[in-house]
Amino acid sequence: MMTDGIQIACSTENLKEIRQFVNASLARYVIPENDVNMIILAVDEICANRIIHSNKSNKNNILELEIEDLEDGLLFNIKDKGDFYDNTSHVDSDIETLIQTKRKGGIGLMLVRRIMDSIEVTNEAPYTIYTLFKKLPLTLA
Repeated sequence: MMTDGIQIACSTENLKEIRQFVNASLARYVIPENDVNMIILAVDEICANRIIHSNKSNKNNILELEIEDLEDGLLFNIKDKGDFYDNTSHVDSDIETLIQTKRKGGIGLMLVRRIMDSIEVTNEAPYTIYTLFKKLPLTLA
């Protein structure tokens, strides 16, 4: 079992670093490129939401990402001290309405739910922790 981690200041400028970190961590395994890209998208989406909405892009706040390999897949723990938001109460936007109104945004959590096998949100004051799980056969590259 291996665990990898990174800490960044809550600024959207640092999302590239998150994507690169996830990509490098996943490169240790034989995972189809499409799956790698989808996982990076899901982790990036949650991190972006936490940075922008929960931490108000406050560079003094820190976001931590930890990736842990399990027997049946990968666990992604995203932890910060921003405002708590429980995504399980979030109602997905209607795609047709988004297209008709030409509204940008509103599909991120829906995508994350479709990509990941489970999403949990916990509040362990002062932290909010998002735990994403992706079931994958893990073979070292």
